[in-house]
Amino acid sequence: MTAGGSTPPAPQPAAVTGAPFAERTEAVRSPWELTLRRFARHRLGSASFFLLGVLYVMALGCEFFAPATREWQDLRHSYCPPQPMHFSWADGLTVGALRRLDNPVTFARTYVEDAGVKIPLGFFVHGEPYRLFNLIPLDRHFLGVNRERLAARGRADDADAVFYLLGADKYGRDVLSRLIYGARISLSVGLISMVITFVLGVLLGGISGYVGGGWDNLIQRVIEVINALPQLPLWLALGAVFPADWSPLTVYFCVTVALSLISWTGLARVVRGKILALREEDYAVAARLLGASHARVLFRHLVPGFTSHIIVTLTLGVPGMILGETVLSFLGLGLRPPIVSWGVMLQDCQNLQTVGHYPWLLSPVLFIVLTILSFNFAGDALRDAADPYSDR
Repeated sequence: MTAGGSTPPAPQPAAVTGAPFAERTEAVRSPWELTLRRFARHRLGSASFFLLGVLYVMALGCEFFAPATREWQDLRHSYCPPQPMHFSWADGLTVGALRRLDNPVTFARTYVEDAGVKIPLGFFVHGEPYRLFNLIPLDRHFLGVNRERLAARGRADDADAVFYLLGADKYGRDVLSRLIYGARISLSVGLISMVITFVLGVLLGGISGYVGGGWDNLIQRVIEVINALPQLPLWLALGAVFPADWSPLTVYFCVTVALSLISWTGLARVVRGKILALREEDYAVAARLLGASHARVLFRHLVPGFTSHIIVTLTLGVPGMILGETVLSFLGLGLRPPIVSWGVMLQDCQNLQTVGHYPWLLSPVLFIVLTILSFNFAGDALRDAADPYSDR
């Protein structure tokens, strides 16, 4: 009580703000959240992951993103060089028309840009009709010749109104369009092979580490035999087994399976090592004592504990599968025309004289290198992010 005999007011509690509860502290974040935060701080890995996302989106909608369809060709512009794009406020995005000159003595073919004739380009323009995902009929292309502006100029039927951003091959087919179509095949081979590798590696590696004994010895000896085989001759042997009269879809499926059957060993050993380290942990022993089946203990309690390491191993293994498909197709033992893949496109580069005269035919190499580097950088970033002792 105060001197006047009145009771002092009770102290009011401090206002409770939602800030400490709205944002979870670093100590209570899940391992997945910590991994994602560390990965987001890895600039090169994040940029590589974004580039891979762009490539896969482009491959998924290749019919829309390609300036021309896969079957389109113009023999009048065979081996047409790349056309540089120009921009002006008056004409917008344009390319110069190319005039073909044939030497009557040597039969050499050259192209000269006609700066006075400008071919207008545009986004989301009408072009060759196609079926998106083989279901939806469309004729819109992300980038191409603006036929409406050509028609307004009275040049709708101009034979020289073509657009080859990365040049043309010997049949006058657009290299850029075939690169985009080939991305669907080459990238999907790596993705599907990764799924098959994941199933085989986790299943056999988990059984080897969890069961042990004779099963462990058998699986490890099989892995050692597969790893002892030289990879390139093994790819060639597998490719030579495919009959020449098989359909392109059958060959595609067999190439994917063949690449998976020789690439699961690394993941299986990673899984086996992790299972050996975790199977005697308290939570695994408690699950067995509570009556959980061996399959539940293995796939419900043990495998999720190192999922991030599995993802890293798979990410670093995809480039090898893409290179395997490229090598087989380049040598004519894998995918064959009319399938379009980056390896099939490189078949035109087997003649060094052709490459010397038309170097733009090596464009698939640039896409392959970018894809493999992106997978490697993204895999390294995931590995650093998944390591709890990493300084990143």
